[in-house]
Amino acid sequence: MPKISIITINLNNKIGLEKTILSVLSQTGKDFEFIIIDGGSNDGSIELIKKYTDNITYSVSEKDAGIYDAQNKGIEKASGNFLLFLNSGDILFDKNTLSGILPLLQNKSFYYGNLIVDLNGNRTEHIAPDNINLDFILNSTFWHPCVFINADLFKKYGSYNSDFKIAGDYEFFIRCLLKPQVTCEKLNCIITVFDGYGISSNHAHRDIQSAEREKALRLNLSDTILESLKKYNALSRSNYSTIINFIQRIRGKQKF
Repeated sequence: MPKISIITINLNNKIGLEKTILSVLSQTGKDFEFIIIDGGSNDGSIELIKKYTDNITYSVSEKDAGIYDAQNKGIEKASGNFLLFLNSGDILFDKNTLSGILPLLQNKSFYYGNLIVDLNGNRTEHIAPDNINLDFILNSTFWHPCVFINADLFKKYGSYNSDFKIAGDYEFFIRCLLKPQVTCEKLNCIITVFDGYGISSNHAHRDIQSAEREKALRLNLSDTILESLKKYNALSRSNYSTIINFIQRIRGKQKF
């Protein structure tokens, strides 16, 4: 059975971090390692990590260059067959989430599932698409907290591009999905409850998101191909883009 590396990044979110830690430690399935990358918190997060140190495989607290620099540090320490990025405040759906999923993880590149967004106590379930297609690549992406990423992908195609502020995972997924040998499989279950506490819409972050998604496409597609795809698809918004846009706007306000 494969082993999962759960990577949690945090900065000054002690309350959210403890929620995540308790969620991970409550799992009935134990074939995982738990890695916490803290960005140099001063709100008691470091002391909290020390409290649970016996149950944490690896942790560090030091300044970083943003979300994807922190996640890359976690990737460097990970030894699992599949990686799951569960940021502070996010929790696994229930205590049997990993035990139910572990037997399903085989040789695919990505295994992805459904998500609940918890926005100030109001929960909304979001169902992932059954198939990954052109519309998905252009307009949406995997929901980062509920996709199990084959560790080999980072070895073959590189880690996250830390030049991105909020859409580095989008760029990485496009980079991989354009490769012919990359495969995906949907898991028909809820994996993660995404924490949207205290977040509101901000036009500045929408601009960052839009610019970074365009940048990601241009890094991986020639201008000729991209412009042709835009005309063909008109970059119409998919049914799944709303939630990923929301998640990326949240990232624009968080300070991981």
